[in-house]
Amino acid sequence: MGGPALLLHDDSLSIRAIGADVRRASDWLDQTCEQRAVPQAAAQRLVLSLNEALANIICHGGVTALSSPVLIHLAVIGDAQCGKASVTVSDAGIAFNPLAVAEKSRPKTLADSSPGGLGLVMIRRFSDALDYRHEAGLNHFTFCTTWKTQ
Repeated sequence: MGGPALLLHDDSLSIRAIGADVRRASDWLDQTCEQRAVPQAAAQRLVLSLNEALANIICHGGVTALSSPVLIHLAVIGDAQCGKASVTVSDAGIAFNPLAVAEKSRPKTLADSSPGGLGLVMIRRFSDALDYRHEAGLNHFTFCTTWKTQ
């Protein structure tokens, strides 16, 4: 940040790891970003990343991920020059560090491509910073976006 922080917002939502709640979480994040003055382009990157993170939890998190709440936390900070919004998704699924997964190289031809596996690629491209920790039996995956306010 370029100077003293002028705003700090913390918002949270708890959902179930089911498809219907993914839509609810996306709508909540989009609306909350709008309320917190996160620019639309930055908010869209966060929403798309959230959708991918939740899809991964549902598909790969295992029984504990599906039977435990998923917590979504949005933090927004900013000053006169720039802003930052970060989303942390916490789940009780199988421990998985997405930062430890090697980046896929782009296929040179359609024959070289395979379906799936692009969610992490997209999250990496849409995020200005990523963080992961496994603590107290929970995965905590954070993705951030920044913007200039002037």
